[in-house]
Amino acid sequence: MHDLDEQQWRELLQSLRRFALWLTRESGSADDLVQATVERALTRSGQQREEQNRRAWLFTILYRLFLDGKRRDRLHSRWLNWFGRGGQAEEPLGYETESIVLAQADLQAFARLPSEQRALLLLVSVEGLSYKEVAQALDIPIGTVMSRLSRARAALRELTEGKPSSPALRRLK
Repeated sequence: MHDLDEQQWRELLQSLRRFALWLTRESGSADDLVQATVERALTRSGQQREEQNRRAWLFTILYRLFLDGKRRDRLHSRWLNWFGRGGQAEEPLGYETESIVLAQADLQAFARLPSEQRALLLLVSVEGLSYKEVAQALDIPIGTVMSRLSRARAALRELTEGKPSSPALRRLK
């Protein structure tokens, strides 16, 4: 980990942040997740087996930290609901041009996928990891990666090829 130059660190951090952003759906949480990932990687650099699998190893750390956080959040949410303090509000989206609206609808469809499917699609399609690297990162067999990836692509196709839900458009005066 310590032998990376500045450019390699930048590229690696951008990839990790992009993945974290799609998992968490929030900029601040993504930054925290990347920071925790780098901290854990630096403190445990002796655990890394092969230098060529550094990216997969970092994505593994990030994804496992994300899952641990989701488990903590679920437990916390149960406690809040038990005490009657649960609930969230979402912001409506509205854009002027049709192309932006359609692109946003596709992104919303992607965001509606379960986090496991988003993770697979991001690691393979965006980050360019091999099926083997993804299998290592997510700690699942390579055959499972391929079948889950196929289901994730089918689910995304179904969400985007169907009639898109019409986003809230603002009327301009």
